[in-house]
Amino acid sequence: MNTYADAPYRTDARKPRHWLGKLAQSLDFFAPVGDLLLRAWVAYAFWVSGLTKIQSWDSTLYLFQEEYAVPLLPPELAAWLGTAVELGFPVLLAFGLLGRFAAGVLFLFNIVAVISYPDLGAAGLEQHKVWGIMLLVCLLHGPGKLSLNYWIARRFLARRS
Repeated sequence: MNTYADAPYRTDARKPRHWLGKLAQSLDFFAPVGDLLLRAWVAYAFWVSGLTKIQSWDSTLYLFQEEYAVPLLPPELAAWLGTAVELGFPVLLAFGLLGRFAAGVLFLFNIVAVISYPDLGAAGLEQHKVWGIMLLVCLLHGPGKLSLNYWIARRFLARRS
């Protein structure tokens, strides 16, 4: 026997639209974790590269003088700036502080790195493409809810009634 109480269950719960909506809500709930993982993953790649540069500064200077062809900058200045970018901006990106700005700087830095090192090879070029796409997502999407940007905006910039 059909009763009025059974009707909503039978009409709504069996529709694919209902389940797709529930799935979308679940994915939306976990999206901030995905944003954080994406930021952390790409930040880690640049951070490790920066650490490698400061471990042997003589080798870094040699590479910038002999291997890398950074346009418009003297090799020593390029080495200092490159190392500073790789150590500073990944931290900002990982914590989501000035997240879009950090992603934009690293995105441009990634392009300069590809242009400056002609012997990168196919595997290295693919890696830089992946990092570029990840940084582009961070730049266009923003750092998300699990970020210092979000916390600062909620804490200090929220409208008070």
